[in-house]
Amino acid sequence: MSYSPTPGRPPGLEVLDLPGLAARARQRQRPLTAPVRPAFHLVVAVRGGRLECAVDFTAYTLGAGDWLWVWPGQVLQFPDGGGDGADATVLVFPTGFPSAATDALIRAWEHAPYRLITPDPARQAALLRLLDALVEEHAGLGDLSLEAYVETLRDLLAVILVRLVHLADPRRRGRAGGGEPFERFRRAVEEDFGRTHRVEDYAARLGYSARTLTRATRAALGVGAKRYIDDRVLLEAKRLLIHTALPPAAVGERIGFAYPTAFSAFFRQHTGMTPTDFRTLTKP
Repeated sequence: MSYSPTPGRPPGLEVLDLPGLAARARQRQRPLTAPVRPAFHLVVAVRGGRLECAVDFTAYTLGAGDWLWVWPGQVLQFPDGGGDGADATVLVFPTGFPSAATDALIRAWEHAPYRLITPDPARQAALLRLLDALVEEHAGLGDLSLEAYVETLRDLLAVILVRLVHLADPRRRGRAGGGEPFERFRRAVEEDFGRTHRVEDYAARLGYSARTLTRATRAALGVGAKRYIDDRVLLEAKRLLIHTALPPAAVGERIGFAYPTAFSAFFRQHTGMTPTDFRTLTKP
């Protein structure tokens, strides 16, 4: 699902409540109860009530004070259609709206597993003050020149995003986290996981040893390099099975398996079910 700004507003940032998000989804003929794969960011801040959702097949129950950040390319679904009376603010923005400096700060978090953030009361209060200011400024179209308006939204959003990244995983604050070897490896996997699943191939391309990549990946995420590649391949397989009508054989081919039997064996090894069974069980 591509990013589409509200008619009459400058592209860049949408600020919605849950009914507004549901209305936008219906306009795109994709109700919130259906799985979608947005090509944009969504940050959901729950102010009250309870909200059920699933991101990349992981279920979350959000309550007051919780923040959830959904990145482009992830599969998102609200099984209950947006909550029963939940009060939430949703920020929707495409890649490229945050400044280059902000994008560089948040990029390292793109593939981390920490999506749900629950700040402590003091930090939550500070974040809500920033969010309230952003909501107010977003509603003030016409109070400033268009350029000043967009820059104000961009700057307020940047502070919120950087704060969320900092809060996402306190264990990694001040730690190398794999450093440059892992960042280069992560980018290479994103580019090539559909062609190769071998750590040795990435090591040769990047000029590191396979052992170095394994150490760096373990330092960053707590798993080895091969596990990281397999997890990324499996995630893409699940996304394609749930969000496209491609036959399992075509899904396997797209993610680097020359033979359907090899893909089926890989999928069964990691999930305990066949690709067809997974699609049947997870389709709404």
